[in-house]
Amino acid sequence: MSVILCTAGYDHTIRFWEALSGICSRTIQHPDSQVNRLCISPDKRFLAAAGHHTVKLYDIKSTNPNPLLTFEGHTGNVTGVAFHCEGKWMVTSSEDGTVKIWETRSGTIQRSYNHGSAANDVVIHPNQGEIISCDRGGSVRVWDLAENNCSHQLIPEEDVSVSSVTVASDGSLLCAANNAGNVFVWQLLTTYERTQLVPVTHFSAHKEYITRVLLSPDVKKLATCSADHTAKIWEVANVAATPPSDESSSSSLSAAGAVVSPFMSNGTTTSINGHHDPEKTNGTDGSNGSSSVTAGEPKPYPLEATLTGHQRWVWDCAFSADSAYLVTACSDHYARLWELHSQQVIRQYNGHHRGAVCVALNDYSEAR
Repeated sequence: MSVILCTAGYDHTIRFWEALSGICSRTIQHPDSQVNRLCISPDKRFLAAAGHHTVKLYDIKSTNPNPLLTFEGHTGNVTGVAFHCEGKWMVTSSEDGTVKIWETRSGTIQRSYNHGSAANDVVIHPNQGEIISCDRGGSVRVWDLAENNCSHQLIPEEDVSVSSVTVASDGSLLCAANNAGNVFVWQLLTTYERTQLVPVTHFSAHKEYITRVLLSPDVKKLATCSADHTAKIWEVANVAATPPSDESSSSSLSAAGAVVSPFMSNGTTTSINGHHDPEKTNGTDGSNGSSSVTAGEPKPYPLEATLTGHQRWVWDCAFSADSAYLVTACSDHYARLWELHSQQVIRQYNGHHRGAVCVALNDYSEAR
């Protein structure tokens, strides 16, 4: 199977598709709960399906419908999942407010980090030494695995849930999106073996919730999915705002290296919305007081395409390896394959009888 494409959602099934024909080649039952997120291991051997409280690991090349392993330890919906580049470990985020690192072979928890608010998404930096997660309280956190702590906390917009994060395949950019429909972009710089985050731009991308933000493999496009029934493609362009002065830039770094977003100042604690009780942060949570930075008004990324035709919320998306195609998953039960150059749907995947909320695609060559 050179192309692995799978979708899942609220009908308690995981479906594998022949990408070009649109034929469903295999269906796995997931009776315990809906499936919130899917992730294919880099070697295409395993599929991780994140559900309510658990992540189930399936053998892609086997016809066995049962999971090889069930990762148990979360107490809420698992909202994000990602594999280490060699598949040795896996990271998850959950509505229980934690981000957990798991040993893939045994399913044991290696580390657990506390957000103090429901965690919505998590990604692994290409350097495999940092993970980046976001939460309902409005924070984006960078966790340094070598130091075993939170090295940066960003609050792009006060009291607005950050729904999704994505990091560039070359480690150059970090993007986050929130429930107000806004996108925030930082440049990632490594100096003296420490990552610094420099604001690039922020802009209003949708008038409704953004459910997913994703950088393309070639880092030339940014996809956003939304409750407004559309997905949009943005050109990743050099649109940096006027840089802050040296004085204000230096004041944005606390002694512990935590950076506060210049898009919104914050104090030493994270603001949490009324639905979740805040937990007092401590040193391991990386809550460090620091002043904000005022930068020039940034320009938004240019809009390349608005992908219309979905009938309900667009929940998730995945780029092809060549960045020329995008697969979207929607509450209208369908997944769609888009050719980005023509902005046309070239394949629709029909089979789910409830909302399709997650999609995973791995079409990289076996020599990768």
